[in-house]
Amino acid sequence: MSTVRKVGIVGWGAIGRVVGTALAEGRVGGAELVCVVDNRPLGEAAPARQATFEEALEACDLIVEAAGQGVVREWGERVLESGTDLLIASTGALTDEDLAKRMLVAGPGRVYFTSGAVGGLDLLQAARSLGPLDEVRLTTTKLPSTLEQPWMDEELLARMRSATGPVVVMTGTAREIPVKFPKSTNVAASVALAVGDLDTVRVQVVADPAAHHTRHVIEASGAHGAYRFEVAHLPDPGNPATSQVVPYAVLRSLAALAGQTGQIL
Repeated sequence: MSTVRKVGIVGWGAIGRVVGTALAEGRVGGAELVCVVDNRPLGEAAPARQATFEEALEACDLIVEAAGQGVVREWGERVLESGTDLLIASTGALTDEDLAKRMLVAGPGRVYFTSGAVGGLDLLQAARSLGPLDEVRLTTTKLPSTLEQPWMDEELLARMRSATGPVVVMTGTAREIPVKFPKSTNVAASVALAVGDLDTVRVQVVADPAAHHTRHVIEASGAHGAYRFEVAHLPDPGNPATSQVVPYAVLRSLAALAGQTGQIL
């Protein structure tokens, strides 16, 4: 008889609400929602009891992070050391190499990452096994308002706000970009995790007032082949920095962890 995964969700926002509702309605066989952790009082909004992080570690064997990079930094190791598994949506936190190294050896809990808003990561991992990829490029295009950050100067903000076409906001590596855009560029970190090197992945962030879909283009090449993946998603209406598909990627990962058959892994 298979064991039902007892799941706690951290964050009741655009991602957590969709994932938690699906779990509560029994749409993920082999997994049940036990509790929700959030720093705001949720009252009747959540379909399971609201708990502290410590209570969630006691009650659950799998924690889903859906609340941002800060949660991974503050609680990631603690979750794993408690023996609880952790599914991370905010992969950008792992651009901190010291944190990444500690988390990848922490246990006895296991850490997992969801593919989020892009595909092809499994193929990049497979290709990397043949040898290093020589060049990896990611271009992310979003609405200007979703990319505004506190560190931006007035000149850059004015260019973004007055743009009539695409504006390159920043270029850099997958080590640099997610730190600057903590809510908008987890994809860069996910690609780097698949490739195995933060500095190999070159990232360009583009603001486009016509970007009704969030677009990610991944281009990679090496001695054994060349790869190109392009996706265009509708942003979540409640949180335009997140693509609508992300919580469903989390649910797919949960189904795999709960042992659902018929999954493409």
